[in-house]
Amino acid sequence: MAKSPAEMKAAMIAGLQEKTGRSLEEWLPILRASGLTKHKELVTLLKTEYELTHGFANMIALQTLGSDSHTSEDTDALVDAQYAGKKAGLRPIYDALIAAVKKFGKVEVSPKKAYVSLRRNTQFAILQPSTATRLDVGLVLPDVDSTDRLEVAGSFNAMVTHRVRLENLSEINKELLGWLKQAYEKG
Repeated sequence: MAKSPAEMKAAMIAGLQEKTGRSLEEWLPILRASGLTKHKELVTLLKTEYELTHGFANMIALQTLGSDSHTSEDTDALVDAQYAGKKAGLRPIYDALIAAVKKFGKVEVSPKKAYVSLRRNTQFAILQPSTATRLDVGLVLPDVDSTDRLEVAGSFNAMVTHRVRLENLSEINKELLGWLKQAYEKG
């Protein structure tokens, strides 16, 4: 049974023809010819026009854009691009979070185009530079009540249950690291 993200993606690609009627090599030119350039637009097209499930639509869109850690040739470049320009001041926060999380044990750091996914067995958190002055930590904590700081994720990202907003290094404290550790242990 496929376990790692790379294995899961490979299994999905192998099953594309059977499940969708087209191989990945057939889907890519269709999406490129659409003229759409945003991930959400491509996913919506595949789901509405071709009635694909979200999982297949998402994977094909990522492959088309080359915007996840399993399609990008240079994952460091994905992170560098996230923290370029006006968001460069957030990079020390990102680096400190990565260093802290790696102390928990085995962590897979999986950069995407707009955020970085953190996985143990499953995704337990994301790190996203949401504005020029704020990095959001998305956490998968389904049985944890929200607080003033640990807010319900809402429309932030459907893959997490909570969000913590950070604007400076001093906000990486025992409380935040506790939530990250709790999410890690569940993931």
